Amino acid sequence: MSQADYDRIARAIRFIDRNYADQPSLEAVAGAAGLSPFHLQRLFRRWAGISPKRFLQVVTVAHAKAALARSSSVLDAAFASGLSGPSRLHDLMVACDGVTPGEFRARGAGLTIRTGFHDGPFGPYLIGLTTRGICYLGFVDEGEAGALADLAGRYPAAELVADPVATGRMARALFAGGSLSLHLIGTNHQVKVWQALLAIPPGAVTTYGGLAERLGEGRASARAIAGAVAANPVAYLVPCHRVIRGSGALGGYYYGLTRKRAMLAWEAAYHPIATPEPAAAAV
Repeated sequence: MSQADYDRIARAIRFIDRNYADQPSLEAVAGAAGLSPFHLQRLFRRWAGISPKRFLQVVTVAHAKAALARSSSVLDAAFASGLSGPSRLHDLMVACDGVTPGEFRARGAGLTIRTGFHDGPFGPYLIGLTTRGICYLGFVDEGEAGALADLAGRYPAAELVADPVATGRMARALFAGGSLSLHLIGTNHQVKVWQALLAIPPGAVTTYGGLAERLGEGRASARAIAGAVAANPVAYLVPCHRVIRGSGALGGYYYGLTRKRAMLAWEAAYHPIATPEPAAAAV
């Protein structure tokens, strides 16, 4: 999807987000996006696999609350299987490789990060790639220079080398299926939280408090959990967008709530979480 198409989708999502309580018509949403109803319907289905009307249902707070309720047993099973091994994510096998405390303190010293810009369903993005895997994925909202500055700020001692061919191989696997490795560079606690995020399946959501409890830290540490979630350097693949508030409100997102809503609705369309079957009565 081109940047222009994503911009049109983003305008439609923002309009739906602000007006969902009024259940706006297709014509109203299309007008906000600067498209005819026919073209909006076609573009939206090509992007999300669902109609704007279905998306309208997905983004409501009531849907978020229902998703939380349905996700609980799914997340229990995911966490029970352990967080240290490969996790299934968007039909990808993602292996997670953290760093030692010394490597983290080095701030990227001696590390070469290959970079490349690519297009995806949520807009253009920048990949940072080391010999051990993807260490950075950030969406481009303030121009390419801004994205590179964000990457450099996270790893100030690293050498950045433009290599879109190398990153392109990873980019093709992001949305088309394939094997990916992540090189997560953070504190021990941050990496622990990011590994926990990898256990949240597509279509499911959890809360900051719920994530803290599953990590065995208790709800009192939810603020520290939120800080680690916000510091996630690998957007989308480490799915911090799947963490919402207990009220059903989406909370914040580094790359904007419009993109967070887009990701959650896209995943709800392609990876619906089934309502758990009731347990059989004892006989």
